[in-house]
Amino acid sequence: MGTRLKVLRVFKTLHRTRREVFKDDARALTAARSKINEEFRKNKDETSEENIQKMIKMGSDVEIVLRETVLQMEHVGDQTLVLRPRESLLLENVPYCDQPRKKS
Repeated sequence: MGTRLKVLRVFKTLHRTRREVFKDDARALTAARSKINEEFRKNKDETSEENIQKMIKMGSDVEIVLRETVLQMEHVGDQTLVLRPRESLLLENVPYCDQPRKKS
């Protein structure tokens, strides 16, 4: 796959992730959109293949961090926040066990 296509794929993936992670938060959606576009615009004239590959890797890493670690919270009062986790972040709990396991 060509470098240009890889860059475009990372760009689109970042924007898709941004829409999912910051869903229903217009201010965060706008700020993330501006930052993504600014970073890609700032580096659009890069010609070094090595630097471009590093930036592609960094963009992919940022997308993973956004997708796997960012949580949304909403103010519902002066002192109260409500956590709105995405389905992909919810994990099954391991059941608590009163009896320690016997070592074999």
